[in-house]
Amino acid sequence: MKDCGTPEGGAYDLAVIGAGSAGFSAAITAAEAGARVALIGDGTIGGTCVNLGCVPSKALIRAVEGLHHARAVKRFDGVEAEGRVTDWAATVAQKQALVDELRAAKYADVLPRHENVDYIEGCARFDEQGRLTVDGATFPAAKIVIATGSRPHVPAIPGIEEIDALDSTSALELTALPASLLVLGAGYIGVELAQLFARAGVIVTLVSRRGVLPEAEPEISEALERYLADEGIRLARITGYESVARDGSTVRLTGTGGESFGAERLLLATGRVPNSDDLNLGAAGIETDARGGIVVDAQMRTVNPNVWAAGDVTGRDQFVYMAAYGAKLAARNAVAGEARAYDNGTMPWVVFSDPQVAGVGLSEARARADGREVITAVLPLDAVPRALAARDTRGLIKLVAEAGSKRLLGAQILAPEGADSIQTAAMALKAGLTYEDLGDTIMPYLTTVEGLKLAAQTFEKDVAALSCCAG
Repeated sequence: MKDCGTPEGGAYDLAVIGAGSAGFSAAITAAEAGARVALIGDGTIGGTCVNLGCVPSKALIRAVEGLHHARAVKRFDGVEAEGRVTDWAATVAQKQALVDELRAAKYADVLPRHENVDYIEGCARFDEQGRLTVDGATFPAAKIVIATGSRPHVPAIPGIEEIDALDSTSALELTALPASLLVLGAGYIGVELAQLFARAGVIVTLVSRRGVLPEAEPEISEALERYLADEGIRLARITGYESVARDGSTVRLTGTGGESFGAERLLLATGRVPNSDDLNLGAAGIETDARGGIVVDAQMRTVNPNVWAAGDVTGRDQFVYMAAYGAKLAARNAVAGEARAYDNGTMPWVVFSDPQVAGVGLSEARARADGREVITAVLPLDAVPRALAARDTRGLIKLVAEAGSKRLLGAQILAPEGADSIQTAAMALKAGLTYEDLGDTIMPYLTTVEGLKLAAQTFEKDVAALSCCAG
């Protein structure tokens, strides 16, 4: 860590604002290209993923997954098991120890390995002349990459500021489980957290305006709703939020249609907003969209020719791996004069529910909206030998292909082990494969990924008429 200042010889080649995944990716990439880099962080190093999001949530999701498996093992004759939470504070402390370990190993301890990177702790923003400052002092840098991330969205519901609502950060820090929980929002964050707490023994009500995973294929959203309900999660769909208030030990949410829901705590999972509002971007001529996302072109450049932006602060593809990818492009373009373009056409995404939801490419609705003529195949998991052997046939696989050419356009998987299979579909799309190509691909028997082969064959065959491993 260094005091705010400039290196010998004048300004830095690149200043990176934000010390999360995108910021580190940009700083390291630029340093490897020979640039002198200032990485400017304000607060805990490492950003959202390792500290507040991916790592802590998936650690706790895995912890309670064991409880579910213990209860579900009765699907096998002659097998019994049980599981329960005995000390939630200990579970959370173990999660935090992992967070601390990874923050050190993947962030703080990485910096000394890069001599061209100076870490500077302070608040960066643009002054009224559009110059970069850190803690109010002018900070000379030839180029700038903004990678300040995002934060949980707080919806404008009357009374929301008075009830001590949880968000995705504070919910994962609870050392005592509430008896009941209202979860607002059924996107990927809401679904993951609702199931996590329900499996830990909390009575959960999941409230949304657009249903479960509204951007997923409708067949997948509808099936996941059933599976969540089977685990005791109450699902409620309303047109809007009227107000929220505390009534003794109960938080009560009222919908615009007169609906009323109560629980001990309320958790907001209504999306995330870019951390762009405190940067004084307008003074630097940098544009933002309606939700505060910094507007960039395909090369990650803002309208200010010396400023690039990457990651959640742009408001798109809010996944840590896409933040790192975009930041790498921004850094190369900024310091090496390259013109690398951002391409999310084969970006895989995962929701760590159970069953897991994973997808890549175009959905059927998106493909049709683009004016494409498409054909689809939907394969229920009870047609996949792996699921039959596991006695867990929850889920399905849906493939979207272009009519005529048969070229694959998209895939979505709902399966207990679906997350580890989606990359095969991503590679198929990247290679421009047809569904015939995918159906002819050799895949190992009794795996979830074999379901992709079977789904591809479903376009033109009845897989029920095939023997095991029939090609």
